[in-house]
Amino acid sequence: MIDIDKWTEIYSTVKRHKMRTALTAFGVFWGIFMLVLLLGAGKGLENGIMKNFDVAKNAVFVWTQRTSVPHKGLKAGRFIQLTNDDMAAIKASVPEVGVLAPRSQLNGDFTVSRGTKSSSFSVNGEYPDMLQVISINMVSGRFVNIRDIKEKRKIAVIGPRVQEVLFGKDANPIGEYINIKGSYFLVVGTFKPKSSDEDGQHDAQVIFIPLTTLQQTFNQVNKVGYMALTPKDGIPAKVAEEKVKTLLMQRHQVAPQDLKAFGSANIEEEFKDMQGLFTGIALFSWWVSIGTIIAGIVGVGNIMLIVVKERTKEIGIRKALGATPWSVISMIIQESVVITSLAGYFGLLAGTGLIAGIDYAMTKFSVEAGFFGNPEINVTIALTAVVVLVIAGTIAGLVPATKAARVNPVVALRDE
Repeated sequence: MIDIDKWTEIYSTVKRHKMRTALTAFGVFWGIFMLVLLLGAGKGLENGIMKNFDVAKNAVFVWTQRTSVPHKGLKAGRFIQLTNDDMAAIKASVPEVGVLAPRSQLNGDFTVSRGTKSSSFSVNGEYPDMLQVISINMVSGRFVNIRDIKEKRKIAVIGPRVQEVLFGKDANPIGEYINIKGSYFLVVGTFKPKSSDEDGQHDAQVIFIPLTTLQQTFNQVNKVGYMALTPKDGIPAKVAEEKVKTLLMQRHQVAPQDLKAFGSANIEEEFKDMQGLFTGIALFSWWVSIGTIIAGIVGVGNIMLIVVKERTKEIGIRKALGATPWSVISMIIQESVVITSLAGYFGLLAGTGLIAGIDYAMTKFSVEAGFFGNPEINVTIALTAVVVLVIAGTIAGLVPATKAARVNPVVALRDE
């Protein structure tokens, strides 16, 4: 690699065929550029979705619907109401459940007010464990705690839209009271949703109060709207989900074959599907890029075949003077590796530069692009691209190098 004569020969070869070399090397350049760009864009898509993913990746949500099958003298179409007793039964009978967070919503037409300001907002009754299932950013104060639950305290944690409407965007609402359907609640905390999508905009208009307080104050005694849960470490969410639903079926006299009585959402399964989508995007990016690189390799290989043809006499002289087949092969392969590596390096540089530029612009100007976050290229991808370049250069020079090594010195010296 440090042989000056070899580098001089490579430069001379490229100089004689500047246009042809540039056009064929562009295939390798474009393949690496597209690989970096597509993988960076795929990572940006993944980052955007993960940024808006504000639920525990192994969470399960369970709610009730109407029965569809008669059972034990009970008619179909019966609505099932979850209760606090169901929550206690799950904790006692389903050891696979690690976190259980029941939730209810205040239904009906009502307004939330403070002084002369009022508007309609969502009011959720919560348990402290809900923070282990959903992800919110506490801006000030605190969330619902266990003492709030036990003592049924009238406290509230409000979202940014509630704060803006009732208090003003820059006002401090901590320690102030708001009126929820005729009852006054002390504001003890403010939060900001983690996501910025449609769900995040809805969460910005939510007020959290203790579930026990909601049940007592608004005539929903012993009623639970739905529940969120996560399994213990090492246990699939599907196992906990099925055991919880089986227990609830037994408690509420639901036929085992009635699949419509309880609804559920398994976030772990959905997350696996998303991971499969990201893997598919990455594989597609590699497939497209490798195809383009192969086209570039063929072009570089053709150039090297032409080079071997033009230097047949020179190669014959080298062999006549004692050059080994390996020295001839290494000379051709080195030329091929240099062309593909330079082309690929500039492709890697251009792709990385473009991705870095997009990432910088999105960060600097706080660009919100929905499901697309800050694109990035990790070190593994960059190193893999370098390996691809070296392999591509070796393959491109292999056929012409083998042909050069087989040149008969006697025949070669007669070549015109």
